[in-house]
Amino acid sequence: MPAAVDRLQFAPPPPPGMLRALALAVVVHLLLMLALGWGVRWKRDPVALTAEAELWSALPQEAAPKLVEPPPPPPQPEPQPQPQPKPQPPPPPVQKVEAPQPDPAVREAEIALEREQEKKAQEKKAAEKRKQLALEREREAEDQAARKKAAEDKKLEARRELEERRKQALAKAQAADDRKKLEAAKREKAEKALEAQRQANIERMRGMAGATGPAAATGSALRSSGPSSSYAGRVAARVKPNIVFTEEISGNPRAEVEVRTAPDGTIVGQRILKSSGVRAWDEAVLKAVIKTEILPRDLDGRVPSPLIIDFRPKD
Repeated sequence: MPAAVDRLQFAPPPPPGMLRALALAVVVHLLLMLALGWGVRWKRDPVALTAEAELWSALPQEAAPKLVEPPPPPPQPEPQPQPQPKPQPPPPPVQKVEAPQPDPAVREAEIALEREQEKKAQEKKAAEKRKQLALEREREAEDQAARKKAAEDKKLEARRELEERRKQALAKAQAADDRKKLEAAKREKAEKALEAQRQANIERMRGMAGATGPAAATGSALRSSGPSSSYAGRVAARVKPNIVFTEEISGNPRAEVEVRTAPDGTIVGQRILKSSGVRAWDEAVLKAVIKTEILPRDLDGRVPSPLIIDFRPKD
């Protein structure tokens, strides 16, 4: 409420002369209504006016001829009555003449002759019908045979086309196979030539690098590998003293042992490749290899690995 009082208190004062302006507007509206009413009534007063007008065409035109009514037709004479024709006299009555009665025997002969002729006609008609049916059946059989032959010819032609296509496919497959074989042979030949050239290049490079083999050597390595001829005896001499076996066995069974060594000769693994059939001898050999620990070096200073050693109890 105080806010509304403050707003009215500070509002601008109303403009002066509001009543006078309102009265003047009412007077002006009344005068306007009176003027409109007088104008409408003046328009409704009847005024006698006359006017004349002439119509002219854009181009000169000739008037149509005046309508002339045709003269009335002349009167027709009344028709005169026609005289009635005289009636004709009735014709004389026709006298009936009875035909003579035929002889019964002659009549029966005529009936029998007519029946015989009718029977012959029916038989002739039936024979012609049978002949027509036979011709139709023969024609139908010929058509059926022709259709059957056409179907067989069509099947035969389709079989021939299929066989020809199969032969063409086989020929294409054979040609493709021959081409593949020829290409494979060419590739193999080229690979062999390349391999031979590569080996020749390797041999040439090895020879240039200084191989250690004799002049008559046929190998391709820089130096010969594998144990020497005396290395097996040296290994056997190193391992056999460690074999402990006191059992008596028949025969002299052989045990093959694979020994893997490090580059310095240290044994890193061993296993039986071929058992001797005597389990105690196999175990004694494995224990001896383990106890040996290090194998001797070969003449070239290396220890071959893996190495297969044969052991027999009576060697």
